[in-house]
Amino acid sequence: MSANETLLRVEDLSVRYGPGADNAVDGVSLAVRPGEFVSIVGESGSGKSTTIHAALHLLPAGARVRATALELDGKDTAKWNDRRLSRLRGPFVGFVPQDPGTSLNPVKRVGTQVLEAIRLHRRIPSGPGRELALAKLELAGLPDPERVYERYPHELSGGMKQRVLIAIALANDPALLVADEPTSALDVTVQKVILDHLARLRATLGLGVLLVTHDLGVAAERSDRLLVMRRGRIVEQGTVEQILAHPREEYTRQLVETAPSRHSTRLEPSRTREIVTTTTKTNSGAPLLSLRGLTKTFGPGGFRAADDVSIDVATGSTHAVVGESGAGKSTVARIAVGFATPDSGSVWFDGQQISGRSRRQWRQVRRGIQFVYQNPYSSLDPRFDVEQIIAEPLVTFALTENRAQRRQRVIELLDSVALERAHLGRKPAELSGGQRQRVAIARALAAGPRVLVLDEAVSALDVSVQSQILQLLVDLQHEQGLTYLFITHDLGVVRLVADEVTVMRAGRVVESGTVASVFAAPVHDYTRQLLAAVPGVRTGTPELVRV
Repeated sequence: MSANETLLRVEDLSVRYGPGADNAVDGVSLAVRPGEFVSIVGESGSGKSTTIHAALHLLPAGARVRATALELDGKDTAKWNDRRLSRLRGPFVGFVPQDPGTSLNPVKRVGTQVLEAIRLHRRIPSGPGRELALAKLELAGLPDPERVYERYPHELSGGMKQRVLIAIALANDPALLVADEPTSALDVTVQKVILDHLARLRATLGLGVLLVTHDLGVAAERSDRLLVMRRGRIVEQGTVEQILAHPREEYTRQLVETAPSRHSTRLEPSRTREIVTTTTKTNSGAPLLSLRGLTKTFGPGGFRAADDVSIDVATGSTHAVVGESGAGKSTVARIAVGFATPDSGSVWFDGQQISGRSRRQWRQVRRGIQFVYQNPYSSLDPRFDVEQIIAEPLVTFALTENRAQRRQRVIELLDSVALERAHLGRKPAELSGGQRQRVAIARALAAGPRVLVLDEAVSALDVSVQSQILQLLVDLQHEQGLTYLFITHDLGVVRLVADEVTVMRAGRVVESGTVASVFAAPVHDYTRQLLAAVPGVRTGTPELVRV
């Protein structure tokens, strides 16, 4: 393929869902050439994913698509059926979907699914096919591909499942890779491995890449061109240097300003109001939450997800736990709130040992320690409206005397997370990702906890919404004296909200200390690797700075 040919060309694309609906995408035009890396950035609901799904003919049947041109490999595919499109899907264009939890078959082993993708387009015996599938898993940055090949999706971490999807997308050596938030669930080291690999393929094979991401740091560091979308339109486009150094649109300037790598100091509270709360503060000097020598194994092989992990969290502070996928961060978080039982070690809360207690005893402890999940959409009951969701802990712990009192408390909690009364009757499906996470935080606060354990609570959010949620958490901590155990793979976020940080790898703590000391003078090689892998931008784009 010559350098002046176009892998993907879209002209004047418009998409709407159903008659009378507003356009989800309105007049979008874009192109990707061999060896070019193009990124589409923008907030949730801006039309990024709809645009690439339309370009690949992956929208549901009810979507109404109009375009002057929809071309793949120089061919007009606007009227092609699935059979003709299947000749290009895989061998010419590989697609990486956003959610590995719903994209992988839960009843098939990983290796079988990679092998199926290969065999869709070529005849290959079992032995060589297995070797090729293993090579693709290794290519996608998966450690121990032999072990991963035999696993089912539920036995892998979120980041590992995402890498399996990338292996499937690369299975037939495509000329174009279209990726919808492919690294949003990955820690920075794995993210760097994946993006470095794409860069090598781009350099050696002329691979074109079209990336959808909410991470402006990732987009800026890797891309040749950026397309900024808002409300279904491309509002600005240009080279990385043009967009970051001289943004024309106010919206683009907001995206640049809210990027985590833009900030090098901890966020300060933005609100001064006082909130009536059941939270009480202690000043004993002892840690409010203490994890001592936690060990947890899984499976017949005795895989150690946590290995002698000890963490102390001071009252009113934020202690971050970082590390790659499978490091044991979430396992430690689940043990801290009693969702999992350690094989050995103990959990202490406010000077009392709480691990090893009965289910009934844990019920009362759980009022003081609440959990905020990574994905609010799956953790909120889709049958309940916002009022019912937030009121559930009030009912469970009998914290209000009647319905009127309960409704008033729900309204106060809504106000504390900056949501309006108009949201009370809405279901989770009627809320944005940021609004759902605010509801999840309000529900956690309803019990009057002293500790919130937040498991990747902002990793699935676009950068502008992420910034709002982080500021909300800082404000709530200031107003209510809350203590946070903050699980994250994003070191940019750690610098914004944390006082202390613990670095985990392969189930063990490799380094721990204040954020300032660990970031300024990391002791362990792995910590230095994490810091070096944080997405930044190229030299000459002063609007963003490396962490």
